[in-house]
Amino acid sequence: MSKSSVELLAKDLNHHGGVFCPSPLADMKIWNSHPKVYLDVARTGQAKCPYCGTEYKLKEGEHAGAAH
Repeated sequence: MSKSSVELLAKDLNHHGGVFCPSPLADMKIWNSHPKVYLDVARTGQAKCPYCGTEYKLKEGEHAGAAH
């Protein structure tokens, strides 16, 4: 699969501060991709999918509102 990068706004994160991959935000078709995996973006501001290598990162200046 091709590796890509997805820039996220804080509002794109779920209430836990993360996203799931595969994601429509990455223009992926859910039905023909790898298993769904949770990625914690809030902790470091970015996360990389272990299946497809897609990187999800917060846009510069955005802050995740999730409190851990």
